[in-house]
Amino acid sequence: MNSQLDARLDLVSQNPGVYLMKDAAGSVIYVGKAINLHNRLRNYFTPSPQGSPKVLAMIARIADFSTIICSNELEALVLESTLIKKHQPFYNILLRDDKDYPYIKVTLHETYPRLLKAFRIGDDRQLGARYYGPYLSGDVYHALTALQAIFPLKSCRRVLPRDIGRERPCLNYHIGRCIGPCRGDVPADAYRAVMERICRFLEGRYDSLLDDLRSDMNLASEQLRFEAAALLRDRIQALENLMNRQKVVSNKPEDKDVIGIARNGSEICLQKLEIRRGRLVAAVSCFWPERDLPDEEVLAAFITQHYPDCALQPPEILIPARLPDQEALTAYMRHLRQGRCVLHNPARGAGFQLLQMAKTNAAEALRRHTLLGGSGQTAQEEALRLLSGLIRPDQPIHRIEAYDISHTGGEDRAASLIVFQDGRPLRQQYRQFKLDQHDGSDDCAAMRETLRRRLRRLEDHEFGTRPDLILVDGGGGQVAAVRQVFIENGLDLPVAGMVKDSRHRTRGLVLPDGQVIELRRDTGGISETAGLRTGLRADLTQGLPLAEPLSSAGAGAADDPLLPQRQLLLLRLLTAVQDEAHRFAGQYREKLQKKRHTRFSLEGIPGVGPARRRLLLSNFLTIKKVSEASLAELAAVKGLPEPAAAAVYKYFHPEA
Repeated sequence: MNSQLDARLDLVSQNPGVYLMKDAAGSVIYVGKAINLHNRLRNYFTPSPQGSPKVLAMIARIADFSTIICSNELEALVLESTLIKKHQPFYNILLRDDKDYPYIKVTLHETYPRLLKAFRIGDDRQLGARYYGPYLSGDVYHALTALQAIFPLKSCRRVLPRDIGRERPCLNYHIGRCIGPCRGDVPADAYRAVMERICRFLEGRYDSLLDDLRSDMNLASEQLRFEAAALLRDRIQALENLMNRQKVVSNKPEDKDVIGIARNGSEICLQKLEIRRGRLVAAVSCFWPERDLPDEEVLAAFITQHYPDCALQPPEILIPARLPDQEALTAYMRHLRQGRCVLHNPARGAGFQLLQMAKTNAAEALRRHTLLGGSGQTAQEEALRLLSGLIRPDQPIHRIEAYDISHTGGEDRAASLIVFQDGRPLRQQYRQFKLDQHDGSDDCAAMRETLRRRLRRLEDHEFGTRPDLILVDGGGGQVAAVRQVFIENGLDLPVAGMVKDSRHRTRGLVLPDGQVIELRRDTGGISETAGLRTGLRADLTQGLPLAEPLSSAGAGAADDPLLPQRQLLLLRLLTAVQDEAHRFAGQYREKLQKKRHTRFSLEGIPGVGPARRRLLLSNFLTIKKVSEASLAELAAVKGLPEPAAAAVYKYFHPEA
């Protein structure tokens, strides 16, 4: 802590309130709330403050603070959320806008509302605009396509009411895809009614929509307006088809949100699944850099910053962890909803199964986000430039080939070759190798065998062009094994190794000379340490700036404000490559293991060898169907003698 700061805690109130920590420039670096301001601040301003590296780094930068007294904890929580959004403090967990994950915006504050794609929530929300999302990449397109199939939605660029009557209606009006407000004979209230239905659709309230559409169709039919009735019939069918494609997760017509969290060592993904009337209607994803943030802090930040901007707050939210301030957050949600709202952490039953589903979806969203390079092409190019600077500064990297070895205790040995072109996976050039099964669990020998087989096809266009970099999923031993193969073949290709921490998460990079580039601290055990090149830090320290200067980086590197972000870009790329190589190798190893079990389970039967095993599987397709077959069905297999059929039946039906 700054020794020159006189905290004067004797002047701090013991009431509930909010405190703002400031640095030497007067910028707000942290906003927090407390039931007792005096006691909370006393924890910060002690000779030996305790806390995580993030908290200690924040305390070291405090030059001043201010407090705002509130009447109760709920008022403090509401004020804290408002101030965090206003000041965007560095040390708070922030919901950041990401251009890859847009919102759908309905401008209900306008006389003739519009439906737009927005990349952030604007100030017009206070005037009545509604925002839905954020959606994952591509999902906005599907949502808008569904809307246009169900509702007579204006899709032209005419500005209303300015352009009313200036031009003839477009084709969409004549084919029933728009009610034609530009003609001037459609009241604003009628057009707003369509937009209100769109909002109900985006909120997942389909049942009332269906009732309204059916009533309109019946009325049009009674009035002999059969063309209008046919259009409404088609819209009803489109909505019903959409509902049939949605997953039903509850037998009860209930509304709730389910939150799941996934981590991969470089980033955290929180995904909210929206369940409306028992159907899964939407998913919202948020991403943060991995700074060993506890799940409880991430959940609390999401609840206080996300739900105030939601168009609809559900009566129940399932969360994967019990929160320290759960009672206050529950009161906060009831305040937002103006009604009942429960935060629930189920340990069993249907609610627990929904939490597991949310966790699985969060892991898949994080994998997709990582493979796509997170923030887009610019971030991928920067990550490749950083990687090139570490490996071979004079040669740009476009094509990366990564290898991984997978086996089960030395058996079912498999290897994977995956390709990343300009930071994106190139799946059509992935390859899998079945390795020699006699070398046990020697991963270095397996890597040498894989590279020798790959290099024999180095000029084969089916494998693609020569790689600019070869990455192996292993440490210095596997890097040395690959270099040995290169020497045997007279090649000089760049090679590096990707290393994981004790929790099996991507941690850093092993260079050809054996030097280890640490990109993230191993909090689960002891990490290797080494110097750095090109101004990268040896220790990420939870993604926050370090106080001490770097010994092996260039001058001024310690003051580079973009350094943690640059490390995240490189760590994200390596995580995507390593996880994809591991997944693809494991997929083939499981296939080999399944074949081996199949072979052993059938060939262990007296009178059944490889030929009869293939005969049985060609007739029954699976072992399960072989085990369920009757003696007559087995005896009817052409080419299978009666004694062998009896032996198979007896093997699976010993009681007979």
